[in-house]
Formats: sequence, structure tokens, C-alpha cells
Amino acid sequence: MKKKKYLWMWTFLVPILAWLFYFGSAVFSSGYYSILLTLFLMGSVLAAVYHSEVIAHRLGEPFGTLLLAFAITVIEVGLIISIMLGAKGLETITLARDTVFAAVMIILNGIIGSCIVIGSLRYREQSFTLQGVSTALITLTAVIIFVLILPNYTVSHLGGEYTSFQLLFIALICLGLYLGFTMIQTMRHRNFFISPQNKLQENISAKDHQEKSSKKELYISGVLLLLSLGVVVFLAKLLSKDVENIVVSAGAPRSLVGIIIAGIVLLPEGLAALRAAKSDEIQTSLNLAFGSALASIGLSIPAIAIISVITGIRMTLGIDIKSTILLGLSLFIITVSLATGRTNIMQGVVLIAIFLIYLFITVVP
Repeated sequence: MKKKKYLWMWTFLVPILAWLFYFGSAVFSSGYYSILLTLFLMGSVLAAVYHSEVIAHRLGEPFGTLLLAFAITVIEVGLIISIMLGAKGLETITLARDTVFAAVMIILNGIIGSCIVIGSLRYREQSFTLQGVSTALITLTAVIIFVLILPNYTVSHLGGEYTSFQLLFIALICLGLYLGFTMIQTMRHRNFFISPQNKLQENISAKDHQEKSSKKELYISGVLLLLSLGVVVFLAKLLSKDVENIVVSAGAPRSLVGIIIAGIVLLPEGLAALRAAKSDEIQTSLNLAFGSALASIGLSIPAIAIISVITGIRMTLGIDIKSTILLGLSLFIITVSLATGRTNIMQGVVLIAIFLIYLFITVVP
């Protein structure tokens, strides 16, 4: 009981203090203050993970993971749009593409690969419901092709760009696919996204949710989750200049900054997925990962596309051939790996290897 109360107070205070110190950055600016902000950023990430688990425990699968993916994506969209509107000229023409591509590679290879390895080391094999993963994969593959690869082969506009009409049409298709997937996940085939071992205990679990977390705790955790995620994104944006200076001084390409920022934004979901895998809940890990990847494209791109068309900001979406090969390999490997409904350690090792190659090729192009 004392541990639970301690966790609750800690995860309540950290996001609030993080916001106060964020606003204090307008007055204080030094290397030591940046280190303090970094610590608050990490603390807010951990607070977000805690509150997301409270909500997921109360709502049950897949509603809890869906809420976390949606909240992070909405804030991510706000971050991208604010940077695009604040920049001048063509400085941000590839920002949306780089962010979405980095998020997809981190999720498919880094997060899912790590979850499989952690789960396999502890339980050797873990099972999940194949229908849900298959549904997520076919939807994700389609929207990835539409957004990141198809622009390179249209002739109405060169340089991996869609025309305004094409961009809006593709955005609406991606949004429709995401909404359709959400309907399948939450209503029509909700059982596809519940792990096999939990399907037999749904009634017991529902009672546990009612007993272990009240509605008041649910609402408070919801507000604190939004506060935590919001301050994570704003602190990431604030510290991005320091990160960029470190990257440039180290001689690495600027594209690495986008990966670092995407990694920070995805950190709450990544930690939540890893903790679920460690608790033998690989289904929850996969729900989080695929839900986040789909939201990153199905929600982010339509919102950013509409803003870019209204404001006249150009946006390049097509990725180069090197990135296309790595993305295609990632989709092929993860499709084959998850085709049996069970995981083993080698699947995770291969995915992590692809992720490391992606990072290496980015740093040493």
C-alpha cells in the first residue's frame, strides 16, 4: 500500500514540476539547467508509462493501449506542425517524412524486436492472437506504401512529392484505413486483440479492473497522462537544439536528430511495451507497437497534409532507395516472424539487427 501511494505521489508531482521548469527555461538558460530539464523529461516518461498502465488496467485490452497510442500521436502531430509553421523556406520539407519513417523503424524493429527478446529470455516462447496481428500488418503495409514509397513513382510532381489534390486524397484513404482498423480493434473483432490466455479470464479480469482502480483514479491518471506526454514533447523540442549541437560537433549527420527526437517521443510506449513483454503479455506489446505505428501514419499524415495544403508548405514524403530496402526488409521479416502466433528469441534478434543497421547507415551513410 505504501509503495502504491509513493508511486502515485511521485508520478503526480513530476509532470507538474516538469511543466514549471519548462516555463522557467525562458528565464534560466545554462548547461546545468538543460541537464535538469533532461532529468525531468525522463521522469515524465516514466510517469506517462505508469498512468498509461493504470488506464489500460481499468479499460482492459485493447482500449488502454489504443488510448496511449492516440494521445502520443496527437501530441506528436502538434510538435511537427509547430516546427513546420515556425520554420522558413524549405527547412522542414522532409520533416514529416523523416519523423514518420524514424517512428516506423523504431517501432517495427527496435520496440517489437526488444519485446520479443525480453519475453523469450524469460518465457522461451510467447503466444498472441494471430488474427489481430495480421489485421494490423496488412493495414500498416498499405498505408506505408501509400505514404512513403508511392510518391516516388507519381509523375504529376517530381522529387517524392504529391500534388495538393493527391496529398489530400491519400491522406483521406489513410485516415479511413486507420478508423476502419480502430473499429475492428475496439468493436467488431475486439477478441482478435486479446491474448489467448486472457480470453478465458475476461470476466474475472473485468471484475479485477473494477476492484483495483476507481473511476476517480482513472480520470486523474488520464489528465496526468496528457500532462506527462505533453511536457515530454515540449521538453524534447526545447532540448532539440542542444541535441543538434552535440550531433553536429560529433560529426554525425543532422538526420540523426530526427531519430533521437522520435525515440524520445516514443519512449513512453516503448517502456510500456517492454514491461508488458516482461510480464508475459506480448499481446499488449504488439497492440501498443502496431497501434502506434498505424497512428503515426493514419492520424499524423492526414492532419499534417491538411495544414500543409492550407498554409502552402511543401512536404516531401517519398523515401530514398536505401530507406526503401530497409523498410521492405523490416516488413517482410516481421510478417514472417509473426505468422505462427508464437515468438522466439531469433525473431527478435533479427529485428534488432535491422534496427542497428538502420542506425549505423544513418550515422555513416
